Amino acid sequence: MAIGMADFPKTIAPTAADKELAQESSRQLSRFLGTYSVGSQFSAPDFRLRVQADDEPEEMIVIPVSAFRLLTDILTQMARGNAVTLMPVDAELTTQQAADMLNVSRPFLIKLIDDSKIPYRKVGTHRRIRFDDLMAYKQEIDKQRLHTLEELAREAQELNMGY
Repeated sequence: MAIGMADFPKTIAPTAADKELAQESSRQLSRFLGTYSVGSQFSAPDFRLRVQADDEPEEMIVIPVSAFRLLTDILTQMARGNAVTLMPVDAELTTQQAADMLNVSRPFLIKLIDDSKIPYRKVGTHRRIRFDDLMAYKQEIDKQRLHTLEELAREAQELNMGY
């Protein structure tokens, strides 16, 4: 069964207090990640965290280093004031949700789909786009934009345009 966007809670922007706490927390957690990178040839240990809610006994939980890194990244984004939504790569989006993620109009996205630039599947009469397919398209288009920008900058330097 496919996972849809409706299966996730609404995105909520962090408050000023959240931003401040997230900044300090991410700073503290980042110190532990300095020597380990996800996907490196060295096996990173699992992390043991002590968690305690108000008036509750402390508990020890163990999480993989990849989840620890993700938690740190989420806190870093919150510290910057960004709202964060966690989504599995196999989630399916409506065309409107996909258009919103690309910051384009829905008709433009439909044209991309019709031109076979983004894969989709039909659910009845509705199109659904996998999140990972959308992100693959976005990465490719971002790579093309960067290449074009580098080319323009190179040409501007060759023409001594002051850039």
